[in-house]
Amino acid sequence: MKTAKTLAAALVLILPALAAAQPSTPRIDARQDRQEARIERGVQSGALTEKEAAKLDRGQTHVQNLESRATADGVVSGRERARIEHAQDVQDRRIYREKHDRQHDFNHDGSQDRPRQALREEHRGAGQQRGRNR
Repeated sequence: MKTAKTLAAALVLILPALAAAQPSTPRIDARQDRQEARIERGVQSGALTEKEAAKLDRGQTHVQNLESRATADGVVSGRERARIEHAQDVQDRRIYREKHDRQHDFNHDGSQDRPRQALREEHRGAGQQRGRNR
């Protein structure tokens, strides 16, 4: 009976300490949420194709995996935090680049509305016409 009371008292003291030992990364988590929202808005607006969104989601998963590995031992070191933030910076640039390229899916049918190849041919044709006028 005394052992059960001692065990219960130990659990009462240990459980809050274990919960506090889990590292908190609110800044990283908040940025992840914002980046995921940017990807979702890009899909909804048509600025991102399904393929681009899938690629960006894989990048978000990579950042999340880095964070999970960093928090696994209970402490997020400065080096680990810097590595995660660098990965988030890279992902931020990728999101911007994909949302602002000329590949769109405005009608949400899964295919690009203006494929890159059509743009190259259009641009090439305009350059040939300029050369003829000289």
